[in-house]
Amino acid sequence: MAVGARRGARCWRTVSPAASQSNVYGLARWPGARAGGPDGEGGRRRLAEGPGSAQKLRPVAREAKTIVSIDSFSKSPPKRGLVVGITFIKDSGDKASPFLNIYCDYEPGSEYNLDSIAQSCLNLELQFTPFQLYHAEVHVGDQPETVFLLSGNDPCIHLYKENKGLHQFEEQPVQNLFPELQELPSNVLWLDVCNIPGSGRRLTAFGCQSGYVRVAQVEQASREVLQSWSIQQDGPISKVLVFRLPSSESDPEIPALCLVTSLTVPPRDVLTHGLADQLTLPASDQHDSVLCALVTDVDFDGAPEILLGTYGQELLCYKYWSSGATGAGAAEAEGSSLPAGEFHLLWKRSFPSPLLSMEYTDLTCDGLCELAVVCLKGLHVLQHSLKQTAQCLLERLRQEAARRASHSRVSQRVRDANADGEAAEV
Repeated sequence: MAVGARRGARCWRTVSPAASQSNVYGLARWPGARAGGPDGEGGRRRLAEGPGSAQKLRPVAREAKTIVSIDSFSKSPPKRGLVVGITFIKDSGDKASPFLNIYCDYEPGSEYNLDSIAQSCLNLELQFTPFQLYHAEVHVGDQPETVFLLSGNDPCIHLYKENKGLHQFEEQPVQNLFPELQELPSNVLWLDVCNIPGSGRRLTAFGCQSGYVRVAQVEQASREVLQSWSIQQDGPISKVLVFRLPSSESDPEIPALCLVTSLTVPPRDVLTHGLADQLTLPASDQHDSVLCALVTDVDFDGAPEILLGTYGQELLCYKYWSSGATGAGAAEAEGSSLPAGEFHLLWKRSFPSPLLSMEYTDLTCDGLCELAVVCLKGLHVLQHSLKQTAQCLLERLRQEAARRASHSRVSQRVRDANADGEAAEV
């Protein structure tokens, strides 16, 4: 993956071919670990702690099973510990039964020990087919707490919260903490929750199998739904993401909402404009359905790009051009007259099979993030070119040195002017 938007020296390698197919819920970032692998039939989960070592989490059920979704989080301070959740379907011959396994160790000193966590499993039989397993942080009283949210075909969102007295997770009514997730019109395929810093509020967005999309602004302390917007799209909503859109004309702390179907992205602050005005991502409808998306900074300019993974085996990278934009992406734009206030396709890359999910994280512990891409036939990792990254770093250092030198000269002139004024008064 190149530092610049148009440079072609992107290096990549296949890390793990899959013995069976994964799905759009099959990749998770493990807090405190190096990487999480794709899932498949066989009911096991690999955690790569470092070069040459691996640990496995196995569901309690021993019969044939298919992993549906996976997620993990570190407990909110002051509590400690890694929590891993896995949903799967166990086929016992006469019927298929869905389960949720939650792995968590409460023994002091073992909260992050993968061997101990793998042995400490809560096995819950489900009465619905599970979809996305997601975690979100809420405030219970004056303490932060992280909970699991699981969508299903009932159609409902199910909430699993830790019972401190019993030292285990249990299902609780979702309306107690997330009143905006009631009365769902269809199966929820994707959910995203964004806590707005310094405001005591959150944005909750979800997309449904029917194409229905809802966004709600909620006061976290009172659980009051302050505002709600909804739209109806033509097809299933594969991904919904909340992110901050860089713009010289808006407050950087106000989130903009990215609705990734295969077509649209609201271009402005959703809190002000709602979902009325949407932009089309160029060429996003030319590679079959969009199955996954990610918003992250892959060109080191401080502004996020939108990455789309398609069933048509293409990875698409988009950049938002705001007025006066600078940085690696803007500098590398094709031509120099691209209009501001729009998303533009920077580059695309072909893969040998459909793209299912993505994560951008430091897998090799070298200080540079890699892009992990789960495809239908395996896990791929895209790495930055070290040469181009070094050139980018040197250029940033030169810019910072020039900025500091200019600031020093201005400060010296101010001090000299003040000294001349004092001398004239004397």
